[in-house]
Amino acid sequence: MSKLKHAFRYFIAIVLIIFGLMLVLANIGMINFEIGIAWQYMYPTFFVFIGIKCLGDYFLKRGGSWSAGSFLLIFGTLLLLDRFEVISFDFWDVFKLWPLLIVYIGFMMFERGSNIVFEYESDTKNKKKKAYHGSTFSIGNHEFNEQNWKVEPMNLKNLAGEFYFDFSKAFIPEKKIPFAIHSLAGDVNIIIPENVAFRVDASVSAGEIVVIKQSVDGINRSLKYETENYEDAVQKLDFNIRLRAGSIRIYQV
Repeated sequence: MSKLKHAFRYFIAIVLIIFGLMLVLANIGMINFEIGIAWQYMYPTFFVFIGIKCLGDYFLKRGGSWSAGSFLLIFGTLLLLDRFEVISFDFWDVFKLWPLLIVYIGFMMFERGSNIVFEYESDTKNKKKKAYHGSTFSIGNHEFNEQNWKVEPMNLKNLAGEFYFDFSKAFIPEKKIPFAIHSLAGDVNIIIPENVAFRVDASVSAGEIVVIKQSVDGINRSLKYETENYEDAVQKLDFNIRLRAGSIRIYQV
């Protein structure tokens, strides 16, 4: 309960500070003070204050999180720059910041040192370079676009990288073939022939999903799709895709 009271007190304090700053800016003619307009400045400033506090607590060894703090500081600052017409950046552009996850992963690798295992995977021939010292991290691209590549069940996991599947060039057996794709940051691009049945269950924490003519974008978005002939089809693909940040695109040719 004590932590909750402290959080509420900080929230009220920040609101009062922002409200006061808005009045000052209005008095000197920099902005027009209206509730609607004020809110457009207030919540980005709130993100900035919370970010600064998280960073301060982290560096003063009082808890906090440097990754969350820096993200909120950057996000809030970009929103404020938009409000002052320096750049163009709105709330739903947050998914464009997904490359920051790669930066954070890099810093975490430095912090954990020798306890980190790095695994790099690239190309269609599945060449790998590995060094084992603990948990496995995979960073790189997965590409399947060679002529007559054989489709088999897959369970792919990445910290960061791209996934590219061209099923129009593949040999697809007559059975149900599951695909699980999980990644912190990256893009998933899939091309499927029109005569191949498929089902997809996709979600992103920040980004967009496009499946043929259906699309969603923003924060915590999901999309499920199934072709009309999926249940009766002998040859079919089943996708389960989870991204923290990035895009998922599935097209038919």
